[in-house]
Amino acid sequence: MIKLFEPHVGIEEVKSVENVLRSKLWASGTGTGKVLEFENKFRKYINSKNCIAVNSGTAALNLALTMCDIKNKEVILPSLTFVATANAVIMNGGKPVFVDVDPNTLNIDPEKIENHISKNTKAILPVHFGGLSCDLNKIHSLAKKYNLKIIEDAAHAAGASYKNKKIGSHSMAVCFSFHPIKNLAMPTGGLISINSKNHEKIRKLLSARRWCGITDRKNTLYDVKEIGNNYYMNELSAVIGLTQLKKLDKLNSIRKKIAKRYYQEIKLNTKMQYDKSCSYHLYWILVKNRNEFRKKLSSYKIETGTHYKPVHTFSLYKSKTKLKITENVGKNIVTIPCHPNLKESDIDKIIKSINSLDSHFF
Repeated sequence: MIKLFEPHVGIEEVKSVENVLRSKLWASGTGTGKVLEFENKFRKYINSKNCIAVNSGTAALNLALTMCDIKNKEVILPSLTFVATANAVIMNGGKPVFVDVDPNTLNIDPEKIENHISKNTKAILPVHFGGLSCDLNKIHSLAKKYNLKIIEDAAHAAGASYKNKKIGSHSMAVCFSFHPIKNLAMPTGGLISINSKNHEKIRKLLSARRWCGITDRKNTLYDVKEIGNNYYMNELSAVIGLTQLKKLDKLNSIRKKIAKRYYQEIKLNTKMQYDKSCSYHLYWILVKNRNEFRKKLSSYKIETGTHYKPVHTFSLYKSKTKLKITENVGKNIVTIPCHPNLKESDIDKIIKSINSLDSHFF
């Protein structure tokens, strides 16, 4: 079976993990400094002012939103995303306001955001879907006009760029996921990049909130001034992340080559565009009769996915909101393998298999 997602693991990752395992210092509080090293090196890679590592992309979103004081306030975001994006808003006491996507990019449509801004709106939470950057210039312009915060969900976008600057360097806070299937993969991991003028103060605040509120630590003594969570990244994840970071651009270039072939050779009108600034965490196509289409590809030993069921259609979020494009995409989207472990013969097979199918799928 050609896997939909698969982490790229080499001998370097194995050796680095072995060293940390043998140190027996796995927690970042007592560890060998690999978490701090990863934060510093990722900060330099994306050219942000500061970074704080956590144990998942979900943790990054939850923690970043504590900076915005969104209790009883509205946060604008797309519904075409993993549910954790909206859950983070709810967990911080806010109300998600879902906006439709651009049919060409599947990113939040900046032309539709303004109609959803109200006196209760506090922030915009754009998602770089598939690793293709949102139109940040337009979103920043709206945020400035209405005095709103921007927290980016860059779970798919490690290594992606916007206007020749790495994603992670544009907004007040940008949240990354380093889940095992992501472009930069760890057993568990996430990160918030911080770009505010008072970034050092924010880092100190978030550092306490990611470790149960603990602050002013001296040896075994410390104080707790507010509630926090256990969001710490561990040393094992950090050392894998350091190794993955060294080859992130190389691995993303392989993803781009695959995506370019899909864009040029798959005989479909509605598919993910090719953009050299995209990180291609995934590659999507839109088809008819999706279940049958996926069964066909499965019979050819090709694994596929459906990213995502729109959040506003889940029982927890169900409302009268109608998002025509998002709902159509949610019914018809199929994601196909686009990772660095694919062989040329795998890519050939995927393209040939899709192009060989009956027209009633397209």
